[in-house]
Amino acid sequence: MNEYGPRPVDRRLPTEEARDLLTLVRDLVEREIRPTAAEQEEAGRFPREIFTLLSEAGLLSLPYGEEFGGGEQPYEVYLQVLEELAAARLTVGLGVSVHTLACHATAEFGTKEQRATHLPAMLGGGLLGAYCLSEPSSGSDAASLTTRAVRDGDVWTLDGTKAWITHGGVADFYTVLARTGDKGPRGITAFLVPGDADGLTAAAPERKMGMKGSPTAQLHFDGVRVPDARRIGEEGQGFAIALSALDSGRLGIAACAIGVAQAALDEALAYTASRQQFGRPIADFQGLRFMIADMATQIEAGRSLYLTAARLRDAGQPFSKEAAMAKLFCTDTAMRVTPRRSRRRAQPLHARRRTDRHDQLRLLAQHPAGHGDRDGGRRLQQQALLGEAVLFGQELLLGHRDGRAAGPPQRVQPLPARAVLAE
Repeated sequence: MNEYGPRPVDRRLPTEEARDLLTLVRDLVEREIRPTAAEQEEAGRFPREIFTLLSEAGLLSLPYGEEFGGGEQPYEVYLQVLEELAAARLTVGLGVSVHTLACHATAEFGTKEQRATHLPAMLGGGLLGAYCLSEPSSGSDAASLTTRAVRDGDVWTLDGTKAWITHGGVADFYTVLARTGDKGPRGITAFLVPGDADGLTAAAPERKMGMKGSPTAQLHFDGVRVPDARRIGEEGQGFAIALSALDSGRLGIAACAIGVAQAALDEALAYTASRQQFGRPIADFQGLRFMIADMATQIEAGRSLYLTAARLRDAGQPFSKEAAMAKLFCTDTAMRVTPRRSRRRAQPLHARRRTDRHDQLRLLAQHPAGHGDRDGGRRLQQQALLGEAVLFGQELLLGHRDGRAAGPPQRVQPLPARAVLAE
């Protein structure tokens, strides 16, 4: 008799240490995350205790150096950890990705003193971060942001509003981009703002269809005073710092999307193995096998895309184009193979399982729509920028750290040089 059902993903990892790490992650997922994921998401409960546990286990610091408490793992390994976490609960996988993004500015552009002061707690001290770039009137056009920082001696005063901030109101620190100079990308500076700073308040979390356990909120800065010692990089360098983080951020979203897609496939495999019709499992029926084959192929293709980009990054080679391809394809794949968007594909695999309020499948159905706009509005950013990279053989516009446009001087419907991705 055939043995049907889901199996662990066969991962090709570069070292024995990485294989041990994935074993640890899978054990932690099965013990601490998966058993309560659907119920807690339904209740909109933010799992702070899980992030504390991940920090203690060294899983919030994987891609950063050991000097200040990082895991010194290549992105190829880190992204596969993200995929495993997101497959169990997207709120957790996405949260780790956002935290990693929030640490980037300090780790890569901070002074030696700033890194020594802040990174140990950020990477392994139980803190959780958030990334504040977008505003109510500047999402894709992030270089038009209006949150302003005014200097008075050794202190900056921040005023303005940030929007769509993952971990807004629950983070311990925020990497904030604010205007310190004239209009445009060269007038923006980065700051590391404590979550309990006076004058910093969070609005009520946005009401979302999925990822209810992951708070997304506006942040209001009303005379928030930040010492100059918490300015990251030079004045006017903030936009370049923001751009430098977003390619890697896209890969995190791609890995999370494939995690959700893999979870949907696993649910389909479990269901087709258990449901009997005409005296045998419906997994024996050729038509359903076609659907499963399509799902598995799309997922493996997405996984290959994000791993290819990660290996380029690890080798110190340009990976902007590949990161955009990975995010575009992987988020689409998550939409295709989960129940809410699978009417022409996988819906028959799930049709009789969509009524249980706390069913894992219902949880998966709610998640994918939120992927596409994280780290960039999907159609506006990815297709326009990717088209430029493919057609003109140049790195993506967002890969230019100084914010200048790439490509020929005249093209149809040019994308503004300041267009960059939202959180």
